[in-house]
Amino acid sequence: MSLEILRLRDELERQALLSKAVRKFNEGLSKLDSEEFWSYVAQTSAELLQAEYGSLLIYDEEEKTLTAKAAVGKDLAVLNEDRGMVGKRIAARVLQQGKPLVVSDVDNTNLPPTPEGRRYKTRSFLSYPIVIGSRKIGVLNVTDKVDGSAYNEYDLQLLDAVTPQLAVALDRVKLERKAGKYEQLSITDSLTGLLNRRYLQERLAEEIKRSRRYGYSMSFMMIDVDEFKSYNDKFLRTAGDKVLQILAHHMKDCLRGADVAARYGGEEFSILLPQTALTEARAIAERLREKVAGAEFPNRKVTISIGVAAFAPNIKTPEELISAADTALYAAKNKGRNNVQAYQNLPVLTSSIGNVSEAK
Repeated sequence: MSLEILRLRDELERQALLSKAVRKFNEGLSKLDSEEFWSYVAQTSAELLQAEYGSLLIYDEEEKTLTAKAAVGKDLAVLNEDRGMVGKRIAARVLQQGKPLVVSDVDNTNLPPTPEGRRYKTRSFLSYPIVIGSRKIGVLNVTDKVDGSAYNEYDLQLLDAVTPQLAVALDRVKLERKAGKYEQLSITDSLTGLLNRRYLQERLAEEIKRSRRYGYSMSFMMIDVDEFKSYNDKFLRTAGDKVLQILAHHMKDCLRGADVAARYGGEEFSILLPQTALTEARAIAERLREKVAGAEFPNRKVTISIGVAAFAPNIKTPEELISAADTALYAAKNKGRNNVQAYQNLPVLTSSIGNVSEAK
């Protein structure tokens, strides 16, 4: 019994550390527009993994190369001095395969030897690919644990917990800082500046896979502007576009760094809330609804209806989660609009986006 108690206590401590790690990364995502962003990510990751050395490599899809954007315990210039060869030894393979590599003792592997001048204190390291669907973002590398121990599966769990948020943040900064804006436009809605439906679906699939594997909570919202067609008919489309832009602005203000807001289509929006239980998601939705109801819009008051659903044993695919949130949105419309409904104690999934449109 005492051994079981110790095991459970250790598990609770690990879960607490995971939650703390996620919160820490979320807080840091406010640095998105800061010049210190890359360094922040590398430093925080190194602290999380108790590493003396670490590097953050970002992938250039046009050049098919990796570039070191930040380093901890290393000279960044030295890492980039051999242009085109950065990460060729290990990181490029890890990114290509899309699977993290945890090595307890590099001497017991067939990996190429460490380059001269980069000798480390320990033989253990971790190389973690950062991806969103098929999009390659970069690689995070850490080595030399402070206590001299080897990296293991638990270290992987820590990174699994934070990389969804990290991937989105890195991707946004990476795209914003590219000389050309074509790639950014391909995943962004031009009217509202929010992410588009294609990008959201990639992230949704990734987050569901993670939730299924580790048992994390996850919620999803479908949002619709009430009586938007009549607004457009009366005040013309340009006024309607302004409503959507104002709404997008308020959505950004209400959400946390890890949340993913997207324009789903027309006057419909959706929000992915990683590691968020249904109760918390509903509170966030209600906060957003109240903010919009009290906001100033051209011509007349504007309100929204919101449907919320959460990952569950009977809702475990992107299609099921979207359908569940859509059913809740349909219920909100039937209850008079300007309210939030959660997919809980509602009928079996029967609605569709078409049904919601009919209720507008």
